[in-house]
Parts: sequence; structure tokens; C-alpha cells
Amino acid sequence: MALSTCRECGHEISERAKICPNCGAPRPAIKEWKGTGFEWRSERTLYGLPLIHVAFGRNKNGKLRIATGIIAIGQFAIGVCTFAQIGAALIFGFGQIIFAPVVIAQIAIGLLFGLGQLATGYAAIGQLVVAFYGIGQTGFAQFLWSTSRKDPEAAQFFIELAKQLGFSIKKYF
Repeated sequence: MALSTCRECGHEISERAKICPNCGAPRPAIKEWKGTGFEWRSERTLYGLPLIHVAFGRNKNGKLRIATGIIAIGQFAIGVCTFAQIGAALIFGFGQIIFAPVVIAQIAIGLLFGLGQLATGYAAIGQLVVAFYGIGQTGFAQFLWSTSRKDPEAAQFFIELAKQLGFSIKKYF
């Protein structure tokens, strides 16, 4: 086993050590540790936020990299529009677990519209929905179109919504 010294405290450690047992520095044998993953910010900003911020992994101190920007992309992200595993957005979010007014995600916690396996919002489409207007396998909604409940008001709402977005779904009801 080859030995080295920790770049932070000078303590003798294994070259393969993931953390220094003396000071806790991550990857202590690497002379210039910048962390794991990737991080990039556009030079352009809007209201002090980068127009685009991409981040994933951990920084040199072992802290999670969180993308924060107008368009935020990463494992964890917060932005106006967010594309993330876990995130929050001011307008639109896409990912695995997302909170936003309009969201498409596995767990879509939407305020206005949610589309996902579990979806919430004023209008929601998913396997399990919690909404005012909903389409799902099952769910809780004032007006719900599901395997066990065929509410015509829910159908009409989504037919009109689709029409306003420029396509027709009437044949599915």
C-alpha cells in the first residue's frame, strides 16, 4: 500500500483514501481536488442568476452541487425552468421529483398542471392524481376520469384544454 500525505493537513494517508481520517478532506492524496461531477454557468445573467447553470456531483468540500439559474439543469436544481432529478421551478419543471406550477415528472407536484406517475395540480394526468380536474388510473379529484369513474366534466375540461393547445383528444373519451 503506497502512502501519501493529505493536501489539507499533511497527515500520512493511503493514496487510495477516500477521506482523510485526520481532517476529513475528500480524496486527500489528490493535490488539487475540485470535487466530482461537473459544473458550468453561462456568462450571461438575468437578475443576478446565470441564464443557464448545469451542476451535478459534489464540490471540492464534498457538498452537493445544486444548479441555480434561470434554466437550472442537474441532479438537484432550483430555477425558473428546471430539469433535474429533484428540483423546484418558478414556471416549469421536468424530472423525477419536481415542484413547480407546471410540471412533468415521475412525482409531479404541480400547482396548475402536473403530469406524472403521481401528479398534482389544478389539472393533473397520471397513474395517481390529486387535482380539481384529473385523468388517471385512480385518484382524488372533484372531476375525475379514471378506470372506475368517468366524469364527463373532466373529459370536457381536458378536451377543451387540448383544443387550446392545438390538438384533439376527443376520440379518447
